[in-house]
Amino acid sequence: MPEFISQILEVCLYVSDISQAERFYAQLFAIEPVSRSGNRHVFFRIGQIMFLLFNPDETRKQGSVPSHGAVGEGHVAFTITHEKLAVWRTRLHDNNIEIEQEYEWPSGGHSIYFRDPFRNSIELATKDTWPVLR
Repeated sequence: MPEFISQILEVCLYVSDISQAERFYAQLFAIEPVSRSGNRHVFFRIGQIMFLLFNPDETRKQGSVPSHGAVGEGHVAFTITHEKLAVWRTRLHDNNIEIEQEYEWPSGGHSIYFRDPFRNSIELATKDTWPVLR
């Protein structure tokens, strides 16, 4: 079968306050925004993928791209190594972020789940969570 797509280019979550979201993600992940537009969006680069945070009320307005937005809790997972699990537990604790759950997958992978200030589910997962990606 021919390969029509090769990877995900961008992933986004929806948040109601771009300034608060920018502070949260920039501090927690030690990343700098690539682009920001008022309370409409802030974009970060993580590896070769763009991580986009949009205010759905603003992105539903007519503009240069089709309007879009979502209401409710979204989810994104970021890759970490097994060696960094303890580091991330400490980092979350030091930033007063409660770990919602940890899960050991049958594949040998491990996930740490927590919430951002907008109730999005954020996962830190080792790559072996998905054996098909090995």
